[in-house]
Amino acid sequence: MAKQQLEVLNALDVAKTQLYHFTAIIIAGMGFFTDAYDLFCISLVTKLLGRIYYHVDGSATPGTLPPNVSAAVNGVAFCGTLSGQLFFGWLGDKMGRKKVYGMTLMIMVLCSIASGLSFGHTSKSVMATLCFFRFWLGFGIGGDYPLSATIMSEYANKKTRGSFIAAVFAMQGFGILAGGIVTLVVSSAFKNRFKALPYSVDPIGSTVRVDPFGSPVPAADFVWRIILMFGAIPAAVTYYWRMKMPETARYTALVAKNAKQAAQDMTKVLQVEIQEEQDKVERITHQESNQFGLFSREFARRHGLHLLGTTTTWFLLDIAFYSQNLFQKDIFSAIGWIPKAATMNALEEVFKISRAQTLIALCGTVPGYWFTVALIDIIGRFTIQIVGFFFMLVFMLGLAIPYHHWTTPGNHIGFVVMYGLTFFFANFGPNSTTFIVPAEIFPARLRSTCHGISAAAGKAGAIVGSFGFLYAAQNQDKTKTDRGYRPGIGVRNSLFVLAACNLLGLLFTLLVPESKGKSLEEMSGENEEEEVQESVGGRTVPV
Repeated sequence: MAKQQLEVLNALDVAKTQLYHFTAIIIAGMGFFTDAYDLFCISLVTKLLGRIYYHVDGSATPGTLPPNVSAAVNGVAFCGTLSGQLFFGWLGDKMGRKKVYGMTLMIMVLCSIASGLSFGHTSKSVMATLCFFRFWLGFGIGGDYPLSATIMSEYANKKTRGSFIAAVFAMQGFGILAGGIVTLVVSSAFKNRFKALPYSVDPIGSTVRVDPFGSPVPAADFVWRIILMFGAIPAAVTYYWRMKMPETARYTALVAKNAKQAAQDMTKVLQVEIQEEQDKVERITHQESNQFGLFSREFARRHGLHLLGTTTTWFLLDIAFYSQNLFQKDIFSAIGWIPKAATMNALEEVFKISRAQTLIALCGTVPGYWFTVALIDIIGRFTIQIVGFFFMLVFMLGLAIPYHHWTTPGNHIGFVVMYGLTFFFANFGPNSTTFIVPAEIFPARLRSTCHGISAAAGKAGAIVGSFGFLYAAQNQDKTKTDRGYRPGIGVRNSLFVLAACNLLGLLFTLLVPESKGKSLEEMSGENEEEEVQESVGGRTVPV
């Protein structure tokens, strides 16, 4: 039985799109811009790290990161992100969204800078300090997921809430694009300033030796450090504005139970007079139906299948999404779109890898996010997720089945187009909706926690994708594997595995409810009147 909504929450639900909505999108979105930049820029410089720190004298090919080091460098940030999503998601429900929001940003700023300053006298010590700082960078990034999604969902009106949350997440596309552009600019500047021969002609000189501090140092060593440290800039710029945001009214009223503060905050934000309703807040929050915890039978009955749906779909999506993103450079090399490493110097290789990934981001990744922003409140979350998983499956099979055709000279453009379309439907599909839906369907007191759990399941998938694909995509011919790796199942069979993940994701989407056009309290059940039975004239009636 539905009950009357709190005035302050109803005012938010029916509010027209205003300046504060766009301010919130930018403030939360810049965090995601930084998140994506920091997580994905490492894939642009891993081959460079191998050339600098793992050069083998006399080898016909440039140095590469050993398997365990490559897995750690690529995956350690995801381990930190998973931990941060669980911890800060829980903390956001305990301390409030705003109090925790600033912590995550400062961790990101400090660890971005520290990653670029990774130190040591040996290759192992440099990689160890890099992995240490990237773990804590990931920890801060992890907190941004549940907090940004929850804050935006609790600020938005119900008519355009999906578009607003999607717009925050869409900044991830610009972060990926910015990573490619920054890498292009930095590598191009160094490449033009310090000329070098290809590795096959001059193995040592191909990393561009300079002598800025009295000892020979590869110029390329400055390149990767500058690229990693750049991620601190957008996060630092956003910090002041995050601290000025008021706590969300839904947390203040439904969790902190302070109706007066919620009314005051939203009166300023919406610029309309809102009455405090402390008695109604007390009545709502003290109902038994709004008291159950995360590990209760009541939560399992009401939201158990929902949480299973959000965690499994995000897990399966991220196996495919992150393995594609992190190993684009390997796929492009395998099909011949990027020349053999020995035919280039270090900075030329970085430039060509970043150019390829920037093109994919520009043509496939970024447009997909904004299609979601435009259409999610028209066709709904469920439809977008189903369609996205379906077309990712189709295009993965389209790449895998005729894989030998795509790898022959003259067919590379077709491969890149198909590959770009899988990114388009990932972002105009489950990569966006798996972020949005968990912020809408759970109670306010558990919203950040449940979003954190769902996101952590996604990062577990990213870890599987980044670690597993690293080994699985190795050539089946032992003579053609990267140095230090055992034969794998090859890129073609790896694409079949990713296609299977998309099929399972499509099936588990059936557990996720549609939240289009509904208030957060309708979806979570917080506005259901508790039926109290009273005897009247021998009959029981609800009060």
